[in-house]
Amino acid sequence: MFTGIDEVDWASLGHAYGPADDVPDLLRGLASPDPVEREVALDGMYGAVHHQGDVYDSTLACIPFLLELVAAPEVQDRGCVIELLTSIGGIDLDGDDELEELDPDDEEFEDAANYAMAAAAVAAGADVFLGLVGDDDREVRMAAPGALASLHGDPARVLVLLRERLTVETDTEVRLALVEAVGRIALRYESLRDEITDWLGWLMGAAQDPALRLAALAQLARCAPARLPRDVVVTVTGLLDQLRDAPPAAGAVPDTPLDAPGLSGRPEVAGLRETAGRAEPLGLPEPVELPEPAEPRPGAPTLVGQLRELREEQRAGRGTAWADDLLRTLHSALDDRVEDRIALVTAQLRSPDRGRRADAVWMCGGLVRTWRGAYDEVVRLVGAQLTDPEPRLREAAVSWLEGLFEVARPAADALAAKVAADPAPWAPERVGGRSGMGNALLALTRTGDARAVPALARALEQPGVDGRLGYAITHLGRDGAPLVPVLRHRLGGLPLDEELSEEAGPLLLALAHLGAVEALPEVLRVLRGAPAFRREWVVESSLRALSAFGPAAGEAAQDLRRLLDDCSVAVATSAARALWAVAGDTGAVLPRLRALLTAPDAAHRREAAWAVGAMGRAGAAAAPELRACLAAPGVWLRVDAAVALSRVTGDVREALPVLVGAWRENRHTRVEIAGCLAGLGPVPAEAAPLLRAELARPRRHNVSEGTSGDHDVHHDEKLLALCRRALGRSGEETAG
Repeated sequence: MFTGIDEVDWASLGHAYGPADDVPDLLRGLASPDPVEREVALDGMYGAVHHQGDVYDSTLACIPFLLELVAAPEVQDRGCVIELLTSIGGIDLDGDDELEELDPDDEEFEDAANYAMAAAAVAAGADVFLGLVGDDDREVRMAAPGALASLHGDPARVLVLLRERLTVETDTEVRLALVEAVGRIALRYESLRDEITDWLGWLMGAAQDPALRLAALAQLARCAPARLPRDVVVTVTGLLDQLRDAPPAAGAVPDTPLDAPGLSGRPEVAGLRETAGRAEPLGLPEPVELPEPAEPRPGAPTLVGQLRELREEQRAGRGTAWADDLLRTLHSALDDRVEDRIALVTAQLRSPDRGRRADAVWMCGGLVRTWRGAYDEVVRLVGAQLTDPEPRLREAAVSWLEGLFEVARPAADALAAKVAADPAPWAPERVGGRSGMGNALLALTRTGDARAVPALARALEQPGVDGRLGYAITHLGRDGAPLVPVLRHRLGGLPLDEELSEEAGPLLLALAHLGAVEALPEVLRVLRGAPAFRREWVVESSLRALSAFGPAAGEAAQDLRRLLDDCSVAVATSAARALWAVAGDTGAVLPRLRALLTAPDAAHRREAAWAVGAMGRAGAAAAPELRACLAAPGVWLRVDAAVALSRVTGDVREALPVLVGAWRENRHTRVEIAGCLAGLGPVPAEAAPLLRAELARPRRHNVSEGTSGDHDVHHDEKLLALCRRALGRSGEETAG
């Protein structure tokens, strides 16, 4: 093993952190008899040689040695190495001509070339995986099917092998890996899709093992969702009940008859036989329960080790913990069938099986974050988990409810009860020795429920309170008024040092939203004493509060006039807005803002547009400068200028072409545009169809692949509310 490894000039190759001269030790570490050394080596491979999925020249040089490792039966943890090879070689380029379309001098060309060479190199050695589907090592048998489906160049041969193996495999999770790999082949090769979907449909109906039936249904949903049964939720729920009720090692898998789709007429399949011209069934063995390991695996201070331990902790004590993977696959495949997905997750949340309910809570995340729907019952059922004895389930429920804001209102009673029963509801519950992320008080406050106020008052008296609680107070509206004294006391006691920006920001925002003019002394103290570190942020937050206080904050006028010429444009524009709100001094404010509207920096013009727009008709003299900004190249400047122009003229029609164009160009502008339309009388005929189409769209407007934000659902719900309000002002029907 490792023949020729020392002949490679590893120092001339590179990985994510520089020269690759450490790679030979990593490769040898993968073959070590010491499990900790193997895990450290695997972590190094993922962390440097295949960092975040990248392929370097050193990655390419590793492929022959990794293939040697998986072929050597004496090597332990080969399943992990197979998964590593699958990741290295399984990156599909977007079409055969991708390399031809790139400039050879471009960095992207080198990346794409490395991916292509990696795929070719692993595929060239992929025959090694053919002999591993029946390996004695269960983890190898788990990983090999996916590698074959992703990497081998003869999918028809692989398909026969995988289905043949299913007739003799006894381990449930390996069986599921075989079915998942068959589904992957269907997705990759259209020529085999019909044959595979026929076979999956047959397996879903014929198998006695509910795990296999559920796996077949999940893959059918991925490959041919139109062929799913109409009663898919009833079917899945029934299968989950069978899994829950079956004894751990029971649940015999049915015989597989020769006339199963895709098997009939295939002499390659071992064990098939014809008797008297009639197909005899091929017996499938019963599934077996995997025994617990004799001793725990040693831990290693690696990311790979931490992820493994977390996964093992989540699955501990669950005989069918793999079912959540099948359900995630099914949920993903159902995609925009939101009603079916809601019905499925509702059924899971009503299950007596705690594990099923925990899986459902996590699945709710992607569903509600991506799709609009009628979620009241789902939210109520998640709220019911807050009284469960299992801390992980409670933590999952609270964490999910935190990100829903007003959508979480059906769970408000459950949240309020949890907050009332907890002596320190502002402190996340400890789960498994770690501090959880969920905060029931934060979730309740974000719903706008006044029952959060007493606990918030106590939280604001604690040191180091979560700043998100302060920001959440804005959702309470006038119900938050009893918090003003404690907010003032906390703000007044803050040292004017480098920590001020973190501490003062949420307090100032809360006081601004509450219009708490009695806090003027504390706000002026912070404004006048803001330290140099992050001064701009502190001063802007103070100025927003003064703007909200209006004429009652007249004492601050001289401070505001001085800040009109501040070196920070953000501070100057905020001061202008505050001075107009406090003193109505358009003579001092407008010249400064009009000058900034012609500044070369687009960000400065945007800030000036915000300030002018806040003045309403009093800012009408700045209309010429705002009109000039309508032709700016940046979409956000055009939108801000159009909104401001509509507000200073009281008429949206002049700016409407810009707003309509921006709505279509950048979906993230829609909340601001809808807010403008909702505040300016009847919606023009050109804009109404956009609002109606938005309300009819099932997918949330701000969904981004691979990323999500804590406020995504809230911002989308705000958009929907503004669209309804705007259409309501036009006398249109807005129900639904």
